Amino acid sequence: MKLVIADAGPVSPLPILRPPAVPITDFGHPPSLLPYGARDSYKRDPVEREVPAITLENEHLRAVFLPGLGGRLWSLVDLSTGRELLHRNPVIQPANLALRDAWFAGGVEWNLGTTGHWALTCDPLHAAWVDAPYPVLRLYEYERMRGLVVQIDAALPPGSRALVVSVAVRNPRPESVPVYWWSNIAVPQTPGTRVLAPAALADHFGYAHRLTTVPYPGDPDVSRPGTWGAAADYFFHVTSETPWIAAVDAEGHGLLHTSTPRLRGRKLFGWGTSPGGDHWQRWLSGPRSPYLEIQAGLARTQLQHLALPGHTTWTWTEAYRPLALPEPDAPYDRARAAVDALVQASGQPATGPWTERPVTDVIHRGSGWGALERRAGGLPASAATPFPDDTLGAEQAPWLALLEEGRLPGEAECVVGARWLALLREAADPHSRYHLGLNLWSTGDRAAALDAWGKALAERRDPLVLRAVAEAHRIDGDDATAAALLLEAHALAPAVRPLTVETLAALLAAGRPADALTLIDRLTPGDRAHGRIRLLEARAALAAGERDRTGRILREGLVVPDLREGEDALDELWFAYHGEERDLPAEYDFRMS
Repeated sequence: MKLVIADAGPVSPLPILRPPAVPITDFGHPPSLLPYGARDSYKRDPVEREVPAITLENEHLRAVFLPGLGGRLWSLVDLSTGRELLHRNPVIQPANLALRDAWFAGGVEWNLGTTGHWALTCDPLHAAWVDAPYPVLRLYEYERMRGLVVQIDAALPPGSRALVVSVAVRNPRPESVPVYWWSNIAVPQTPGTRVLAPAALADHFGYAHRLTTVPYPGDPDVSRPGTWGAAADYFFHVTSETPWIAAVDAEGHGLLHTSTPRLRGRKLFGWGTSPGGDHWQRWLSGPRSPYLEIQAGLARTQLQHLALPGHTTWTWTEAYRPLALPEPDAPYDRARAAVDALVQASGQPATGPWTERPVTDVIHRGSGWGALERRAGGLPASAATPFPDDTLGAEQAPWLALLEEGRLPGEAECVVGARWLALLREAADPHSRYHLGLNLWSTGDRAAALDAWGKALAERRDPLVLRAVAEAHRIDGDDATAAALLLEAHALAPAVRPLTVETLAALLAAGRPADALTLIDRLTPGDRAHGRIRLLEARAALAAGERDRTGRILREGLVVPDLREGEDALDELWFAYHGEERDLPAEYDFRMS
């Protein structure tokens, strides 16, 4: 189908060594996001282009999935009314909200891994039809950080008034793995939209990163996100044996989501009505496209993980259906009771009988990482989620050489896991020592990782190894050492833009703004024009006393495509230059609190 979309761009060659920024309250907090690198090279240049799409349809509903973009359920239309039940974004514009940076708003996103929008949100999934009496679409992939296989089966059985989605998460390892799942459902927000859930209490979570239990909907009534002053999450204390959540407009029309009990968590997120919240919505969706999110997860909040035992599969079923409240203006308690009665009368979504059935026609290819893991003995062969050899590509070729020849023949994208760690310990080439350090870092063994990188640097001053050691120093707060190492790395690889960004940021943190400006003056015009680098230039110029340089950048207009959700760099720069007496222009106002 044709969509207006900005490409997410290639993966950064710099693997993510830092842990997720959101505080996790339990055992599931990963020490890093390895093996993934960031997707941070996108631009704000959407154009109309053809995007792979797969459609399911019966006499009541039409569902459209985007297998090339994380398997996103992009559209769900009630054919009896023509209503779109989801927020179908008029533009797919990546922005820095996901674990790996690039994320886009709209539809239903499947989040597996750890707190945040998942690592595969802009990546392709495998898609195939299932051997079933009516069309069943299977989306599946190997999630590399947790080492899990995710399978999403979607169907519109004849006569069904609900889209049925059965999810399976398989742990092929012998040991327990922390697991996190949230189905993130974007729906349109109108002034009268309200969100209903079977709960009298909710845990409020805002940008202060504190959980506070509050009454829901409370006084003032927070069930109407269009009235909020600031962005917030509400995690519901669900009491129903059939968990559900619904969002309806002022006329009582909207979407009802129910599930089997394993998916017990429910959440509401809204951007609020502050200038920053409004700007974020326009940044993600363009003008006049406000939306909110209703979500469903395995745990009660997104700061928690559950332990998935070894060699175990967890399954659940979700149902997405149109909802029409008979009394749209009813008080909250009566409206909630009406939905609850409808849910109880309908019963829990029927689990699809097709979870273990084989696929027939493969219609979209995901990555070759599952095939590589199968070749390494980490995944058993499966007709339900096949990862055949013909999906192996250039990304996997160095790791096949390690598997078959005991060496990495050159630079390679990161791979982690116990099997790979054992192979890397036996290899002796410099590339293997770098990846040995990455694997040790992914387990939390920082000292051993630094030792491996030190041995690699003793043989060759490699920019990726220098950067890894520098990042370890940055995480520890040693900005001076990090800056020196990154300058050396950048001199060896000046064309790697993510390395340029990290070097400039480290120089600023180390109190060396003049050196940052010297480096910027040597960059290519294309790199100097990049929004993130222009922001760093403006900050460096201000710190170095070159106020005119900062003022020129602000007057020309500063657009930072990868501005992070919650990042206050633009407003801080503006007020540092102008003082508090000057109002912050709307185009620079991304403040969320």
